[in-house]
Amino acid sequence: MPRSNRSRRRRPLEDPADLDLERVRQGIRRTVVKRSGTWNVQSVGASSAQKMYRCPGCAADVEPGVAHVVTWRADGVLGEQADLAARRHWHTRCWQLEP
Repeated sequence: MPRSNRSRRRRPLEDPADLDLERVRQGIRRTVVKRSGTWNVQSVGASSAQKMYRCPGCAADVEPGVAHVVTWRADGVLGEQADLAARRHWHTRCWQLEP
């Protein structure tokens, strides 16, 4: 049988030091229950934030390049399309403080 010149050593796909929890969680939709109802929440990383939005929590701008969250109702009466159209971009801290 001919000898193979290919390395049998496995290479890691990424350096484990480059992985962090926020990078892993980014973009994953989760459901959060608050006093105001049930909400879908999705994180937006700083590199993906390219537009300016108005945060409904503090009425300040969510600047491009700032990590934040997008929320929309999960229990809306008008249906999923209407809830998705009414989504809002929040500063992460403002969303955490919202009751």
